[in-house]
Amino acid sequence: MNFTIFLAQTTTNILYTVGLVIFVGLILFIEHILLKKDERIKGWILFVIYFITFVVLLAAVLAIFQIWGFDLLAYANETLASFTVLLTDSIGRIVSSLIILFLTFFILKFSKKAFKKIGEKEGPAQKRKKTVGKLLSSVTRYSFVVIATIIFLSIWGVNVGPALAGLGIAGLVIGLGAQKFINDLIAGFFIIFEQHYDIDDVIEVQGFKGVVVDIGLKTTRIRNWKGDVKILANGDVTNLTNFSRNNSVAIVDFGIAYEEDIQKTFDLLTEKLPLFKLDRPEVVEDPINLGVISLSASSVDIRVMCRTLNEQHYGVERALRKYIKDMLDEADIEIPFPQVVVSKKSE
Repeated sequence: MNFTIFLAQTTTNILYTVGLVIFVGLILFIEHILLKKDERIKGWILFVIYFITFVVLLAAVLAIFQIWGFDLLAYANETLASFTVLLTDSIGRIVSSLIILFLTFFILKFSKKAFKKIGEKEGPAQKRKKTVGKLLSSVTRYSFVVIATIIFLSIWGVNVGPALAGLGIAGLVIGLGAQKFINDLIAGFFIIFEQHYDIDDVIEVQGFKGVVVDIGLKTTRIRNWKGDVKILANGDVTNLTNFSRNNSVAIVDFGIAYEEDIQKTFDLLTEKLPLFKLDRPEVVEDPINLGVISLSASSVDIRVMCRTLNEQHYGVERALRKYIKDMLDEADIEIPFPQVVVSKKSE
């Protein structure tokens, strides 16, 4: 008899549950049709539809719990009581953990801004300061995250001693199989502390020339004038050329006709070239005439040189060519074009 009652009650509960599921599915289907039918529904109508759907879903879940005799209120009270006991027992650990998190966050933020300020200070060693600041910021971030993690685990009763010993053994095993990685780290130390190059230096490695945008212990990032970024392992930085150690040199070659007076051209260059430096702060020395460098087929070739700030010689060369062209045109000095002299042998 009891089994019959249990079976009837279970069947009734299943029917009620299936009915509720069908009802909820119907509501969701109607909601989908309404939203799909008109996408220009006003915001408040949309909110009402979603609110009604949420209420129906919540009521259906509570009804299913009630149908199957699950006392949700008693479960919530029991869970709240357990949580309260746990919170009371762990209040000290929670406070300590929050303090550690706050201190770690504060130190990381402060160190990041402090090291960034180091790189922003103007001076002859600004690039070096910026490089060292980035390195110290990276080392500080990783170090304090590891330390904070160890302290956090210790607060919550985790024995970190065996874990640290295991990490040491694992590090040894990994190190034996990661010689390339270790080589990159060692190369990174030498690059930074021997100052092979700094951030914002212009270098060329493996045929790729660009500005150093980031230096880490393992990799270096270089961006060229097109915006392409090349990432190099520090161990692969070989045959390096650093263009940022000294001032650059702008060189302009031009030719004059053989019929022109070379000394007149030299006197004109001596008079006019110093004026080129005016209003051009990137030019650090007056342009100078180096003299005749070759006797070409149709011209006497002359070379002019001037020193510029680092990597500023490209624009200076373009401006200097125009300046020399205008100067020669004003003085009626011919810049010849290629010519071919044809001689006819007399019979």
